[in-house]
Amino acid sequence: MTDQTYCDRLVQDAPFLMGSGRLSEQQVDRIILQLNRYYPQILTDKQAEKFRNPKASLRLRLCDLLSHLQHSGERDCQEFYRALYIHAQTLHSHLPSRQALQNSDSTELDWGHESYELSDRGPMSFLAGLGLATGLALLLYCCPPDSKGLPGARRILGFSPVIIDRHVSRYLLAFLADDLGGF
Repeated sequence: MTDQTYCDRLVQDAPFLMGSGRLSEQQVDRIILQLNRYYPQILTDKQAEKFRNPKASLRLRLCDLLSHLQHSGERDCQEFYRALYIHAQTLHSHLPSRQALQNSDSTELDWGHESYELSDRGPMSFLAGLGLATGLALLLYCCPPDSKGLPGARRILGFSPVIIDRHVSRYLLAFLADDLGGF
């Protein structure tokens, strides 16, 4: 599935794109104008007028445009997808060919219903970690360096950088460097 060409994708996506209410007339007109103005070799002025004819139904015009692009070549189909992305981004993300590419690509993460869950341990684990960090911060704040009240706490905090992340350990070691000089 990953070696699927843009023309193959367009064949797969055509029924979806021609579905009722998928693309508005303004979106189709913008896509046609982009293909005509920025890439006149894809759609000539005469072809653009044909595909923008308000007398024909939107479904018929879209069907003609997609069949023209399929017969034009790979680059033209790619530019259509680029224009579709610019003018109908939400529709582009729901295309069947994109869904198939995302499902077949094993390097992407599965962004299912668990996408907002950062940990499987739950909120109590987060609150326990937050409480521990707050307790350590209060201990450091309330016990000045010259305090003799908790001498064992300074030694425990001196070994805690082994457990705590390296960014936090720099601050702990800098704070405790004066007291642990002879340690």
